[in-house]
Amino acid sequence: MERFMEDALQQARIANNLQEVPVGCVFVYGRGHEIIARGCNLVNETKNATRHVEFICIDQALEYGRRKGIDPPKSIFTDITVVVTVEPCIMCAAALLNLGVREIIYGCRNDRFGGCTVLDVPGLLQSSVPIRGGVRAEEAMELLKEFYKGENPSAPVPKPRAKNLGAKALK
Repeated sequence: MERFMEDALQQARIANNLQEVPVGCVFVYGRGHEIIARGCNLVNETKNATRHVEFICIDQALEYGRRKGIDPPKSIFTDITVVVTVEPCIMCAAALLNLGVREIIYGCRNDRFGGCTVLDVPGLLQSSVPIRGGVRAEEAMELLKEFYKGENPSAPVPKPRAKNLGAKALK
């Protein structure tokens, strides 16, 4: 899976250049190990919070299934290995597990939103899909660190917090 993680890391670098959170992913199909979907986060570009790379690749895989006459197209997922640079968030982990992908391989952990680290999504969904992390984790983490050193131009402007006046505010 190392060579597929290299492709996913390249996609993450593209995301970083687009000022997106640098997460890249490839969907590897079948025993022939064909990449049928690849991409990076496009949340800022599309101004759509669901445009995480996993959803972009899901759309590409469904289109691939339609083109190849796989019926129903959703059945393609049982032969897909997901290779992603960062542990899928809770939303993406739930989607991938519900689709029944063959396995999920990721680089670094997602300590803020991870679908295994923060919330045991596989346990909640009673999924037996194998999930393995740590593949080229240092490189994936370095991309995240580089991104978060800079400012996200699409992030909302922080609002100053009102002071907590406690009981005085109630009078």
